Amino acid sequence: MTLKTLFAGACALALATPAFAEIVVKDAYARSSGPLAKAGAGFMMIENTGAEDDRLIAAKSDIAVRVELHTHKDMGEGVMRMMEVEEGFPVPAGGAHMLQRGGDHVMFMGLKGPMEQGQTVTVTLTFEKAGDMVVEIPVDLERQPMQGMGHGMGHGAGMGASN
Repeated sequence: MTLKTLFAGACALALATPAFAEIVVKDAYARSSGPLAKAGAGFMMIENTGAEDDRLIAAKSDIAVRVELHTHKDMGEGVMRMMEVEEGFPVPAGGAHMLQRGGDHVMFMGLKGPMEQGQTVTVTLTFEKAGDMVVEIPVDLERQPMQGMGHGMGHGAGMGASN
């Protein structure tokens, strides 16, 4: 095998490598409804600056017994229900997916202690293609909901904008 053939093969291999999703997390924050709350949530903008679609498929953190990907579903008659999204959240190539109050979010269930203003929560986000990403999320109990949407912590309960 000549050096020229070896170089050509290496170039072909490099060009055949798939373009992976490149994930960037922005404007992340976490909160609970109060010091005695048994649940909390994490919110953020997840951007995919890569050329390949990806999907957030799991999250984990030591601050809670269970961590799940959740969304709110309108059950009709003004009742919203929080539910797990087992398939995760798509993050399209060149696009973004917003995790926000009243919508998709990371749910911390069975908090092991209070979430305190200014504290930082370590969360590992798992993406289908990009793999694990560890993010440090500040706790912000004072941040107001976007567009007046509340984030209740009770599963299956009617949720208003009081949080």
